[in-house]
Amino acid sequence: MTQDTPLRNDATHLPAQISGNEACLAAIVRTSMEAIISIDEQHQIVLFNPMAEALFGIPALEAIGKPLNFLLPERFRSTHTQHVRRFAVTGVSDRQMGLQRTLYALRRDGTEFPIEASISQTSDGEDRKLFTVMLRDITERVRAEAALRHSREELQALSASILVSREEEKRRVARELHDDIGQRLSALKMDLAMLESELREVDTASPYLSRAAAMHSGIDAAIAAVRQISSDLRPALLDELGLAAALDWLSKDFARRYGLTIDLATPDHLDVSEHEATAVFRIVQEALNNVVLHAQANRVWIALDQHPKELVLRVRDNGNGWDGAPRDSTRRSFGLLGIRERTRLLGGSLVLTHAPGQGFELCLRFPVHVTEAE
Repeated sequence: MTQDTPLRNDATHLPAQISGNEACLAAIVRTSMEAIISIDEQHQIVLFNPMAEALFGIPALEAIGKPLNFLLPERFRSTHTQHVRRFAVTGVSDRQMGLQRTLYALRRDGTEFPIEASISQTSDGEDRKLFTVMLRDITERVRAEAALRHSREELQALSASILVSREEEKRRVARELHDDIGQRLSALKMDLAMLESELREVDTASPYLSRAAAMHSGIDAAIAAVRQISSDLRPALLDELGLAAALDWLSKDFARRYGLTIDLATPDHLDVSEHEATAVFRIVQEALNNVVLHAQANRVWIALDQHPKELVLRVRDNGNGWDGAPRDSTRRSFGLLGIRERTRLLGGSLVLTHAPGQGFELCLRFPVHVTEAE
């Protein structure tokens, strides 16, 4: 064996290795689950794999040599051509699979379908650039996303409708409690007072007088309970005097019932709609309920500031704070969910600031309501 024999063996082995790699690459392209299309610098198709044939309904022999644009709807052709030219110069593409906006391709029968695509470039043996596009049909995913979006919109509309219906029902029940049951109790109290007066005229030592006094106390307690329930459902101040007066009543009521010190700061006049006033009142009410139930606080600061383009509500306490974890693993915090939903309906933003031992702050911002006359 001569010295140059190994060299000849290496030389004969190298082309075989290259040939094997090319065959492997060709097999990968043929069996790929992605549609693979390569074009040259003139944007003519030079490779069209079987998945591309199935996807577009066009045989490879018919596609090769044609411009790539014939696979795209008319409205996308100019943009796509500019993109490929820019990519040829910069090597930067915004069409990375799964990250870009939805594109559309054109089947042989003229139907459009959504795709996602990625593009890369290589050079052939003659230093000519080749651009390879890998794409897939995402029709089912787009349909699923559209269905999910539609379902979410329906749920949001249902949530808004439920909140409005609940508020109207609370208003109705509060009015009936005040106007019907409250007036009946007041009439009963007057009748009892007349009966007590007549008994006193007949016999000042009658044992029924003490019973009448006890009935007076019971009726007074019932009237107070009806008023409290009616106010909790829907305070009349909110409809009659507006948001500022209603917040003032709410703060004093919570301070009296739960021993809190509440500092309230609101403008003398608030230019808000009934919907906005109700939402802000309920958010403050829920925030105070959370303070009572969870915060172990003794002081709360409530501030409502009106700016030219937005209103800002802040509710802060000096309680034990919150680490962000659910307080009860078996139930969700529906209070915060309700606050977030009302914030969404206001078109605003909600920021919660909290840390263990450092209190809790709620900050709501929403755009000022502009009336049609304004």
